[in-house]
Amino acid sequence: MAIIITDECINCRACEPECPNNAIYEPAVKWNFADGTKLTGGIDFGDGNVIDAKEALDPVSDDVYYIAPQKCTECVGFHEEPQCAAVCPVDCCVADPDYVETKEELAEKQVWLHS
Repeated sequence: MAIIITDECINCRACEPECPNNAIYEPAVKWNFADGTKLTGGIDFGDGNVIDAKEALDPVSDDVYYIAPQKCTECVGFHEEPQCAAVCPVDCCVADPDYVETKEELAEKQVWLHS
């Protein structure tokens, strides 16, 4: 699963610098696939949807820090546990039931983002 930041977030920013995928963003800030990854040019999702890696995408939350689930690997390939959850002082970084992925899928995503 990807990690989600719940609305209990106090916007302390402790999680943001810990993310090896640069998947954590400030409230209301647009995100893109290129930030903190090696993705460049067009990204083909295989469903007819192709976007530029630098295309600004809508924020997931306007109120609290958020994680772009398409970039979250739960720190697989980097750490033993999700670092956002490890440093969160209010335990608001939890598994996102809307983005269920196996460890193998997370490892493949990590390679895709950083190769």
